[in-house]
Amino acid sequence: MNWTFLHQWASPKGFYRKSAAWLWPLALLAALLLSAGLAWGLFFAPPDYQQGNSFRIIYLHVPAAILAQSVYLFLAISGLIALVWKIKLADIALKEAAPIGASMCFLALVSGAIWGKPTWGAWWVWDARLTSMLILLFLYLGIIGLSSAIRSPAAAGKACALLALVGVINIPIIKYSVEWWNTLHQPSTFKLTEKPAMPPAMWLPLLLSVLGFYCFFAVTLLARMRLQLLRREQRTAWVTEELARNQADV
Repeated sequence: MNWTFLHQWASPKGFYRKSAAWLWPLALLAALLLSAGLAWGLFFAPPDYQQGNSFRIIYLHVPAAILAQSVYLFLAISGLIALVWKIKLADIALKEAAPIGASMCFLALVSGAIWGKPTWGAWWVWDARLTSMLILLFLYLGIIGLSSAIRSPAAAGKACALLALVGVINIPIIKYSVEWWNTLHQPSTFKLTEKPAMPPAMWLPLLLSVLGFYCFFAVTLLARMRLQLLRREQRTAWVTEELARNQADV
């Protein structure tokens, strides 16, 4: 198998040039999916037979919660690659993805609190799912704090990678908390391995929203990584060439 394309993507110069072609398509796809999913779910999906219209917040809450967990898994994988294979881009990906994951985790907690008030009668309860999601937010903030506090990029990258790997144990706790403990939080809204309990008019917009959130993460991460590469590699020849090419195009 030819691994040349992986080596090209793993190099700062190759990543910067190849990722440029993905930015606008991903941004357009994210805008289309989010617009369709959120508009359909918030305004046109039928109300839930038990929760009424208050259930509509799932079209924001569920994608944010899913993405918050997925991004942390991404951090752990990036940290492992950075520690074992010493790939610079993995370290950059970890540090640049952390603020995105933290914002998604915060959004999931806030939207969940808004949902919980009419459903449970309280903004917050120390439910197993909610508590483990709060721990996830603290893990994100810890990674962001380490990245900012340690001056040496190499030391900061190693510390962030280790914390990401240690904290990944919280992900299965979040996922299975509703099964392991008696919690107020409802089980997963839908699973890939099972037929959705909701009618298509309710779960299809949710699926579109989830896909839109993933596309949003991809385009945001690429943009952040490209900017960080220019900052880190500003004195290298390839950055000078890229800046000169951009000026020429303008």
